[in-house]
This record gives sequence, C-alpha cells and structure tokens, in this order.
Amino acid sequence: MKWLFKYFTIPVFRSFVLMMILLLSSCAETDKTEEEIDKVAIDLQISRFDEAFANAEANDIQNLKRKYPYLFPEQFPDSVWIAKLADTIQIELSDEVAKAFGNFEQESEDLESLFKHIKYYFPETETPHVVTLTSDVGYESRVILTDSLLLIGLDNYLGQDHHFYEGIQRYIATSLDKKFLISDVASAFSKKVINFPRNRTLLSRMVYFGKELYLKDKLMPSATDAQKIGYSEEQMEWARANEEQMWTYFVERELLYSTDTGLDRKFLDPAPFTKFGLELDNESPPRLGRYMGWQIVRAFMEKTDMGLKQLLQMPADEILKQSNYKPKR
Repeated sequence: MKWLFKYFTIPVFRSFVLMMILLLSSCAETDKTEEEIDKVAIDLQISRFDEAFANAEANDIQNLKRKYPYLFPEQFPDSVWIAKLADTIQIELSDEVAKAFGNFEQESEDLESLFKHIKYYFPETETPHVVTLTSDVGYESRVILTDSLLLIGLDNYLGQDHHFYEGIQRYIATSLDKKFLISDVASAFSKKVINFPRNRTLLSRMVYFGKELYLKDKLMPSATDAQKIGYSEEQMEWARANEEQMWTYFVERELLYSTDTGLDRKFLDPAPFTKFGLELDNESPPRLGRYMGWQIVRAFMEKTDMGLKQLLQMPADEILKQSNYKPKR
C-alpha cells in the first residue's frame, strides 16, 4: 500500500494513522468484550407451547393446564380449549407458525446471545423461561416479559405480506416479521431498566428512546441498525441521508425543549411516516425522533467511558450538552 502515501501530506497522514490506530483499538476492545460475553453461563429454557397445543388432543388439556397454568384463565372451562383444538383458524395459525419457524433453532441461538449480553451488563437479572405460543395475531402484546417468564406470540412474526395480516394497517404489518423478534424482546427488557422521563420535553423523550436503541447496540451487536429500530434498509438509508436536515428542523423550530405532547404523535409514536408538515413527509420513515435521540446518545458515548447503567440514569439535557452532537454531512 506504499503507493497511497503520496496522496497525503505529513500532517494528514499522521491524522490518518492515528484514526486507524484508534479504530483498531476499539475493534480489539469490542472483540475482547464479546469473548467475555460468550463465556457467560445462563440457563435458558425454551418451551414450545405452540407445538404442544397444536399436537394435543382433548385428554391432553389437563396436563397442559398443569404445565402452563398462566395460559389457561380459570374463567374458561375445558370445553373452550377442546373446541379451540379443532378450530380451523387455530389449526392454520399453528401450521403457518410451524412453516415459518421450523425447529426454532436460529431464534433459540439469538435468544441465548441476547440473554448472555443482558447477564453480562445486568448480572442481577434473572434469565426468564421462554414460552412460545400463538396469540390470534395479538400484535399489541406480541412479547410479554416478566421477571421470570417471556411469552412470544410467534403468529405475529410471519412476514408483512402474510394473509393473516390483511386489514392491519401497513405500517404495523411491516413490523410483523421474524427479523424483528429479538429486537422486540430487547425492547421489552429495556422498559425494565430505563425509566420513562418525568421531564416533559420532546428532547427527554427522544433521548429515552435513544437510550433504548443504544442498549440494543450493546445487547444485539450482530443485528443491523434497521432491525434495532424496526425499519427497512431503505428507511434506514433515508434517515442517515437526511440526519442533518432533520436536526436543523428541530433546532430552528425550537422543538427540543417544547412540552407539547402532540409532538410525540408526529415524531415518536408508531405511524405510517414522520409528520414534519413538509412535502417529503410521505417519503419519510416513522419515529424519526427516536432515530435522532439514538444518534445523540451514540455521540455522547463516543466521548466518554461511562458505564451502561450510569448512562441509563443520566438526564437528557446533560447527554445532549456533553455529546456535542453534530449530524454527519
């Protein structure tokens, strides 16, 4: 590579070398951390209730109720569950889940990796018992996480074009894909360790979601940014390409410290697109306020050796001030 040297003046070349040394040092540190995480011991149990129910007969209901009492509300008699075994829609749900997930091997590996990372950064956390099921496409509660139990409705991850999702708004259907399953579990965990801000400013809520996404950077290092935030790759590229213009929009309109809760609907909440009130709105991805919060948190963490738990407790205005955030041009 000696031929490259003639294109650099000495100061520029030195800066280039320094940058490469810092980059390589960062990569080596990341690799070391991942090696340590890989050695973390966890006891991850995954139970395929969806398969057990799909293969059950009427006389199996009592055994299933004893094994999974939390899935059988007491107000429903056995006749309800026996009828469900023969229900054509339930049978089709089970068949489609089986086709989409097979033996659940890849998802099991991804869940194990996620919970190893969680245990590394939050050693006091108990690894939950994972139970997969079908939920009649109850996408609003597709993942339920308690201290000891994780329920995953697999029928909410069959792909955006699946006929089960006809009639569901498109921006919601796009999230019903198994490439987002681990990200949804990470989101459920983040709600247990990140307090929603009492501060009512838009900035505080942007940074709240930015912390969640940065947490995914640490817990899901192999995932793409698009998977973490729930975008397509095209939406991700749109966000990156327009980052500077979006930041200018927030700053010039003095939105960051506004307490108008209507801004949540425009910039943070699930929706078909982000509502800037401009002609480009229909082209934009949704929830771009979360994306901007993520970049602020990333900029802050690049300038500090602060631990993850300490970051999660830090006020949004301090994070912004110390981040010296400047969008990439």
